[in-house]
Amino acid sequence: MRDTSWPTVVVPVFNATQAVSACLSALRTTLPENVSVLLIDDASTDPAVAAQLQAFADSQPACSVITNSSNKGFVTTANIGFDRTDGDVVLLNSDTLPAPGWLQAMTTCLRSDPSIATVTPWTNNGEIASIPDFCAVNPIPPRLDEVGRLIAQSKHPAYPEIPTAVGFCMLVSRAALIRIGGFDTRTFGLGYGEENDFSLRAAAIGMKNVLCDNAYVAHQGNQSFGPLQLRAGEDAMKRLLGKHADYLDRVSTFISEDPLLQHRISVLDQLRENGIILQGSDQVTQEIHID
Repeated sequence: MRDTSWPTVVVPVFNATQAVSACLSALRTTLPENVSVLLIDDASTDPAVAAQLQAFADSQPACSVITNSSNKGFVTTANIGFDRTDGDVVLLNSDTLPAPGWLQAMTTCLRSDPSIATVTPWTNNGEIASIPDFCAVNPIPPRLDEVGRLIAQSKHPAYPEIPTAVGFCMLVSRAALIRIGGFDTRTFGLGYGEENDFSLRAAAIGMKNVLCDNAYVAHQGNQSFGPLQLRAGEDAMKRLLGKHADYLDRVSTFISEDPLLQHRISVLDQLRENGIILQGSDQVTQEIHID
């Protein structure tokens, strides 16, 4: 039986069976009982995917699987997930590894303020949500479960506001979806830029995009929807700037001021006190990307 007090977790899938297997395994061990999960197979060409998703659904009483009749891309597939659910939605990439306590913390964050539109957790690889190094690809922690539990134990999360959600894992409020609609498929096609546009549209009506600073979801990166060779690039940025001319200025200012610095320090100090030091990246960049 589905527990409607939780958001529905929607996972779009296209091939990448190893990454999907790791993600589903993490979900098995971290999801509270009877959380609704919707797996959407975007017409994967690997025949192993269907069996993989069905096996997970068979083990979870509140999980369902739908398969697109043809490949529609991430943006349309995400919108299908929004349309097939009736409450808040976690849009979770299939190349993520949710850590213990992630959904509980993100749900509490969303419910703390009705003006919140999106919630993004800490991660190793998620631009402005990255830790320990900001705007960098950090390694996945070897003691991921312990890292997740310690971060989730923070008793005074601040939920700092951020200019945009980061699409590897974003909790979207149903209130925001009702007010501004889902992702813009006409502009963003198969993907890249859609969550930035959604976040800015939400901000334009007075809603917030926040970081859940007591949740952690690891992100492998370049796995989900990778075989389609979709990449962020100049065209994606042009499409985004065509709708939001001040996007670069907003994000550049945020990166320059780095208001999350003290929040990162607090998390890293907490981990260090428990014998965990997160390895940073050798390639910290301050470039502005579209995830």
